[in-house]
Amino acid sequence: MTVDYPTLEHCIGNTRLVRLQRLAGQTSNTILAKLEGDNPAGSVKDRPALSMILKAELRGDIKPGDRLIEATSGNTGIALAMVAAMKGYRMTLIMPDNATDERKWAMTAYGAELIEVTQAQGMEGARDLAKQMQAQGLGTVLDQFNNLDNPLAHFEGTGPEIWRDTQGQVTHFISSMGTTGTIMGVSAYLKTQSPEIQIIGLQPKDGASIPGIRRWPQAYMPGIFDAAKVDSILDISQQDAENAMRRLAKEEGIFCGVSAGGSVAAALDLNQKVENATIVTIICDRGDRYLSTGVFKA
Repeated sequence: MTVDYPTLEHCIGNTRLVRLQRLAGQTSNTILAKLEGDNPAGSVKDRPALSMILKAELRGDIKPGDRLIEATSGNTGIALAMVAAMKGYRMTLIMPDNATDERKWAMTAYGAELIEVTQAQGMEGARDLAKQMQAQGLGTVLDQFNNLDNPLAHFEGTGPEIWRDTQGQVTHFISSMGTTGTIMGVSAYLKTQSPEIQIIGLQPKDGASIPGIRRWPQAYMPGIFDAAKVDSILDISQQDAENAMRRLAKEEGIFCGVSAGGSVAAALDLNQKVENATIVTIICDRGDRYLSTGVFKA
């Protein structure tokens, strides 16, 4: 008898949704954390990475052995490097040089070529360079910022999982906004189930530098972003995000990154304003990706 064993791609998604036990305090609300760090490459970005490569392959746009190019601030790059290795592609990643060493090492461990731009050039410069390289025939840009297969991964996976695991009881969904694929896809799905569900997006306060959360200049606003799919946008401070991140580790045993801390900080703030709510937050990655920054020492 032949056993049909799963491959690594079957391990992406279907992450656990767990209840916070202490941070919320005495409340009629339930705060739930979706543990996306449990994906194979350690973040929620595994979902769109697989979706973008798989669907492009199915369309005939790319084939194994091709070189793929992407501008990334970290998690997407690690996820794409993993999926590229899994599916037989070569990967070139372009990112600002202020990314943590753990992120860079993870990308190269998966076999990706890494090109760095300066912190001053930032993600905007990385995106421009990716387009230039594609124009020169050096590879195919997946373009997570304008690729509808990005939010589709969350419309097909993350959103239905939240609806299923809350048994349709979710009232609020909170997500950091960077590329915006997560919030766009989850919002699109949840709103089809119940238009009353509140979708809350997070962006950094002026002066805050939080990996995975961006306030884009208008010229670089992701094409996949649709403001109509977000009911409210909150500004989160770096201090609040980092404090919540450290509290999650010490008081809940959830070891995550700074943007996930921001989502939980927003959930705790909302917890003071509503009653009998079921609030879902995205824990988008794991904390070991940030150890070298010293953020957990404070």
